[in-house]
Amino acid sequence: MLFDFPVPTLDHVVVNARDRIDQAADTFRRLGFTLTPRGYHTLGSMNHLAMFGTDYLELIAAKPGDGSRPEIMSAPLGLDALVFATEDATATYEALRRNDVPIDPPQQFSRPVQVRGEARDAVFRTTRLPRSVSPAGRLYFCQHLTRDLVWRDEWRSHANGAVGIARAVIAAEKPDTPGGLFARMFGRHTVRETDDGCSLIAGLSRFDVVTPAALWEMFGGAAPDSRGRQDYMAALTVRTLSLDAVETALEAGGIRGWDRIGTSVLVPATEAFGVTIEFSV
Repeated sequence: MLFDFPVPTLDHVVVNARDRIDQAADTFRRLGFTLTPRGYHTLGSMNHLAMFGTDYLELIAAKPGDGSRPEIMSAPLGLDALVFATEDATATYEALRRNDVPIDPPQQFSRPVQVRGEARDAVFRTTRLPRSVSPAGRLYFCQHLTRDLVWRDEWRSHANGAVGIARAVIAAEKPDTPGGLFARMFGRHTVRETDDGCSLIAGLSRFDVVTPAALWEMFGGAAPDSRGRQDYMAALTVRTLSLDAVETALEAGGIRGWDRIGTSVLVPATEAFGVTIEFSV
């Protein structure tokens, strides 16, 4: 299979919980998300997922004292990875190499899933860009070999009405740098200039790259602490069926500091494990 560029399509976003998976899961449940049972990867990490229509949000963590996933423990809490979908990780790897994009060879792993009392393995193949290429956070592609074990209807209904990821926001001192990387990965036609930087169109979602000053103008005190970082993944816009449902869920969960502004509800990063979450209809 040969193609000039992969098609930019969002598979999922990753929120890093480091070694605090219990606290992260409690926080996102209080935000109104339904989470899958805890999963344990053969790579050594563990996770919970909030499943939507065609994409999902992953809480990722390492076991305390386990050094098998150093990239998790070395990164701060919050939005840490944007993951693109692929139907063929090997073909994607080869296409990016032809376009001189640094990329690691595909890797296959799994995690057990209980389905109607039966233990089965959800299997994935990923191909990842080295962190040195994307200092804002991890970028990689995921091929699902067992989609029926991941997208299950019992996990796709949320008290906050969430149905998908509409946007991820990346802060960068020089937005043209990650924008240029996206153009090399997917073709220049997929990246648009904006007043504050640039935007990658990824299927039904988009990734906005803005300056830290523009991020502050967008979210003010709801923005995450940069902790001295120049480039970082900062915020998510989650599409919801109902802002009233969002407000009800946040009130029931005891979430503080959120604000309804026009057609969105904004939750500060301090209440969402380091990532700003904007719910929008």
